[in-house]
Amino acid sequence: MVEKQAVGEKAAEFVKDDMIVGLGTGSTVYYTILKLGERVKNGLRIQGVPTSKETEKLARQIGIPLVTLADVNKLDLAIDGADEVDNQFALIKGGGGALLREKIIAKASEQFIVVADSTKLVQTLGAFPLPVEVVRFGWEMTAKHMRDLGCVPRLRLLEDHTPFITDNGNYIIDCHFQEIKRPHELEVALNMIPGVVENGLFNHMTSRVITIRNQQVHMITP
Repeated sequence: MVEKQAVGEKAAEFVKDDMIVGLGTGSTVYYTILKLGERVKNGLRIQGVPTSKETEKLARQIGIPLVTLADVNKLDLAIDGADEVDNQFALIKGGGGALLREKIIAKASEQFIVVADSTKLVQTLGAFPLPVEVVRFGWEMTAKHMRDLGCVPRLRLLEDHTPFITDNGNYIIDCHFQEIKRPHELEVALNMIPGVVENGLFNHMTSRVITIRNQQVHMITP
């Protein structure tokens, strides 16, 4: 918790007056949003674009003004977490189920800052199951095609054993690869499968990573 708060609050320092900011989803960027709420109360002028209904609710509660993608041409900055970050700055995201909106907002942003505690840094992606958002119709067949790519696909379920539903009304299939050596190729291959809406591989999108090294906040860039 201490690491998450440290890196989350550090990322808030990159937000300046009059910026349009993508607000990520998750337990680390939560601290970024809280810090931005404090700064807004102290006079910071920004507009936020949330990546999930959960983040939208939090931002409204603490007074961050919000706009939609329909209102803007681009975002100055997006800040979000990651489930894994490899040494080439490729990411696995989607543990919270918001990967589609997160990727749309990251792509629309001039800078994409990733906040990640030290446990999220890996040499090779894949220990964390790769989330893939799929339409409900025919999801079983979609999963079979995913299996052909070398994973064990599992429909994400809630505690009551009903399917997890994304903010977009879709399912999440968590793909257990163990190791992803060519994330860019896999990203393309997954998105070629009919029924796949988007997957949680974020390649060539990260501007910088804020993390912890030797118990200190550390920033790394591609």
